[in-house]
Amino acid sequence: MRSAQGEKVDGEPAQAVNVLAQHIRRAGRRELAAALCASRADTLDSFARTQAALQRAGRSVPCLPTLNLPLWELGHIGWFQQHWVARNPPRERERGPRADPLAPVRHSPNPQPDVLYDSSHVPHASRWQLPLPGADSTRDTLARQLDTTLELLATAKDRDNSDDSDDALYFFRLVLLHEDMHHEAALYLAQALSLDLHPDAPDGHTVLPASRLPAPPAPLHVPAGTLRCGHSGPGFFFDNEAGAHEQVLAAYDIDAQVLRWAEYLPFVEAGGLDEPRWWTPEGWRWRHAHTQAQTQTHAALLTVLRRGREGWQRRHGSRWLALDPAEPACHLSFHEAQAWCAWAGRRLPTEFEWEHAAISQPGHFHWGQVWEWTASAFAPYPGFVAHPYRDYSAPWFDGRPALRGASTATQPRLRHPRYRNYFTPDRTDILAGLRTCALAPARA
Repeated sequence: MRSAQGEKVDGEPAQAVNVLAQHIRRAGRRELAAALCASRADTLDSFARTQAALQRAGRSVPCLPTLNLPLWELGHIGWFQQHWVARNPPRERERGPRADPLAPVRHSPNPQPDVLYDSSHVPHASRWQLPLPGADSTRDTLARQLDTTLELLATAKDRDNSDDSDDALYFFRLVLLHEDMHHEAALYLAQALSLDLHPDAPDGHTVLPASRLPAPPAPLHVPAGTLRCGHSGPGFFFDNEAGAHEQVLAAYDIDAQVLRWAEYLPFVEAGGLDEPRWWTPEGWRWRHAHTQAQTQTHAALLTVLRRGREGWQRRHGSRWLALDPAEPACHLSFHEAQAWCAWAGRRLPTEFEWEHAAISQPGHFHWGQVWEWTASAFAPYPGFVAHPYRDYSAPWFDGRPALRGASTATQPRLRHPRYRNYFTPDRTDILAGLRTCALAPARA
């Protein structure tokens, strides 16, 4: 597709990805119903493809901190929707983000749903030993839960007939976007286990299609100014976006697009992985911990990238393909992003610089191929108040980096310029890369 200026880019430019994400946060009953059905179809399709791929490969999902059993995730998605919609008392449901999460929930027809699927209270490692219902039974339960959700949605206050419809529709929007997040997590699992979700794909891309970028355009100069960040006005918002406030920003120069392998691999080939001077102390400790697994392979990409006789190769499912230098550098940890910046004499943008550029220069600031590490710690905005789903943000204000943007695995409904993602700095299973800023702007 083409941006407002007409240039062709692979992956959607900011203006395109914002339209649906902005719209769904203000969508009424009819649009939400269609989106809920579409998201569920995606969930069931990815689950079926994952199960088939595991069976073809003769594999099971190992108990790892970054993975979940697909069958558990399927049941959890339905449980989450039922918990916050059907089982949430109507009076609390209509209060939206001000609802009391401790209000007694209604009885569930599904036996022991909280014991099985409540992620806040079911330890991660225990999920492999739970007596989970089978796939067919779980799918039947999800179908009934969705029917109930749609029935309740049909009677909810709509934006066309009530000023407080944002509160009344809050939980329907929440469960939709929550399910969309799990769609991306399912694709992460497939990539981590090298599963062929699309074994007959003619281009060999068995999990996600490749996203190619042109040679880097000239960096964008962003003059000094004030960013009004955080949510204000109508529509849905996550609690970590609340607290609209102003951020005064000095002038800066920022990359117009994320780094490609063509820009990142010279650092690897120059021996940067083994040069402590490019790494922070924490990053070097992380790097050293991976040394035992090294051969000629990139540390963070042990399962997806290797150097063969004919150059760098990228794993797609069970196949090794020649690495396309035009693809975005991906599966990079925060430590590796920092190390590349030190080597190149650049820096990561803050999340406010990222947001300001995305909003102020949407036709030139291209994003949506990979999540982008920022220099900012994920932290609450002024006056933060947790929404009823207490575990969404507050437990993770622990210094971990904030990421911005979206990846090719992200559902379009989630691709919002104010959306804040957050992972620990060691994570390499996520589709994360980077863009950078100059240490000092080239012009005032």
